[in-house]
Amino acid sequence: MQTEQSLSSSMDNAKKHYSSLFSLPTLQTAILYIAAICIVGVSLTAYAFLPNINSLFLGVTVFAATVVADTAISRAVLKKDPIFVMRRTSAMSFYGWLLWLGFIALGLALGYLLSNWLLWVKLTLLGFGAVITLRTIVLTATSSAEKWRQALSALLQPVLCMVVFFVFWVSIAGNLTLQFLPFIVLSPIISYVAVYLLLHSIDRLGKNSFGLPSMPLFRAFILNWVTDMNAPLEEHLEKMGENADIPVSILKFESSKPKAAIIVPLVHPGPFKNIGSSLLPSMLKDSFEKEYGCDACTPLGILGHEQDLASQAQNRRIVSEVLSNAKFEPKSELASQFVRVTDGDAIASCQVFGDTMLLSFSLAPKTTEDLPQELGRVVVEEAKKHGLLHAIVVNAHNSLDVVVDTEAHLEELKRAASKCLQKAASLPTKPFMIGSATVFPKEFTQKQGMGTGGITAIVVEVEKQKTAYVIIDGNNMVPQLREKILGALASLGFENSEVFTTDTHAVSALVTGSRGYYPVGEAMDHNLLITYISDVAKKAEAKLEPSKAGCIEFVVPQVRVIGEERLHAVTTLVDKAIVKAKKVVAPIFGIEGLLFILLLLLF
Repeated sequence: MQTEQSLSSSMDNAKKHYSSLFSLPTLQTAILYIAAICIVGVSLTAYAFLPNINSLFLGVTVFAATVVADTAISRAVLKKDPIFVMRRTSAMSFYGWLLWLGFIALGLALGYLLSNWLLWVKLTLLGFGAVITLRTIVLTATSSAEKWRQALSALLQPVLCMVVFFVFWVSIAGNLTLQFLPFIVLSPIISYVAVYLLLHSIDRLGKNSFGLPSMPLFRAFILNWVTDMNAPLEEHLEKMGENADIPVSILKFESSKPKAAIIVPLVHPGPFKNIGSSLLPSMLKDSFEKEYGCDACTPLGILGHEQDLASQAQNRRIVSEVLSNAKFEPKSELASQFVRVTDGDAIASCQVFGDTMLLSFSLAPKTTEDLPQELGRVVVEEAKKHGLLHAIVVNAHNSLDVVVDTEAHLEELKRAASKCLQKAASLPTKPFMIGSATVFPKEFTQKQGMGTGGITAIVVEVEKQKTAYVIIDGNNMVPQLREKILGALASLGFENSEVFTTDTHAVSALVTGSRGYYPVGEAMDHNLLITYISDVAKKAEAKLEPSKAGCIEFVVPQVRVIGEERLHAVTTLVDKAIVKAKKVVAPIFGIEGLLFILLLLLF
């Protein structure tokens, strides 16, 4: 259990790091900032030494040179690189100018105090070297273009701006060009060597510690986070993954035609965004509904990130097997009423359909996160003792607080399940009715925590007891929202209900913030959400008709999963790389800075 919590923590850290990529300014904002730095900042520093119109012309010209260079890079040099569109190229130049302006301003202060304008020139040149270093790091680490294109893109904007600076300086003192030409030639070489040493040390860390190529993996991450391309990263995950047999359970309801289905593959819908099995819940729902013409839902099974699929190809295998195996005909016309048992903080809810038990767990309003597979196995064995052939055990995954202490509640969960099973199995089974409906709220997006599977309601009526199973395609819920929803459903006559989320990680890493995603309800209007849930439950109720239930359990063999150990390695590699970078940055770039200063002193 400790391992699972550690994995979840490392996953959250990775999401936070990568979600920070969304803090880049817009294209218009970046250009506006660059204009302000160049036309105002650079012009004012030049004006201190040459108080005439040429100083303003310098600022305007370096701004124009930057825009021209960025346009050439994004539309020609890196045209085929999906990352470096004009917005990101301009953002790179903006951050470069922030760094450069710091050196220029320092040169102004020193030159003014010591009455030596050459200090302004030398600090500007030192800033030139620093900017090339920054651009080389960014391009080498993130661009998949050829090396010569990366090098040209790193040099083009700073070199064009330096040409403008030299033209301005020559108007003050005509002998500067030859004096500082060696620095202009040698500083890019020094920068490249420094960057190579930094990135090589990080790459070596990954290979030595985990057998993972750090920089190619990082580029694949960047491609996914910035452009949504999943193939490059999934190629790495396929190679690093391991094979596993995936159990799948389908509880299907039919009348004269298919009515609804609850599909529970023992697959974790992660690791994030559109990678691996993150989209599997909505993929399964959509494919099943198209094939069988009825509503389907995919609540979370009892497992954690150890069962994340490696790629879309593996998703398609699961979907294909589900569609193929779901062709059976349900036979059971009897069901028990819905029962719920609590033990401490643990909540177990159960209903029996023929020879199949459907049981769910929650710790709401405390955090209900991923649960260990051992718990599911215990419940299945307990169900067999009561003569049940099939047991579908799901994690309601319906409350997320700051404290995660699932391990402390394991015994409570086991006891609650045992009592709930005993109670449900002792009830008489009666004919039942099923109705279902799905709604896709247009006001709620993935960034707000609502997956593309929307909200599904399956209503069961047994001897006038109406139960609503509400499944939301999201990654957990804010505390107390479950209770609000259950209260609203109870007022409509659904006296016993439960709310589930699919745990889809397709909503992860789309926003900045502590987690990199919003659980259901954190960025949504609760009243509007509850209105949607109430409406879809009433629509499902309106479709109630006598039905039969049937369950099938099967295994999809040799599916490629990332595996807990590898996923932990990938996610912790981010933090380890940052720690490593902090250790080597000072000596590497300290020596680089000393070499720059030595060059300026020699010439």
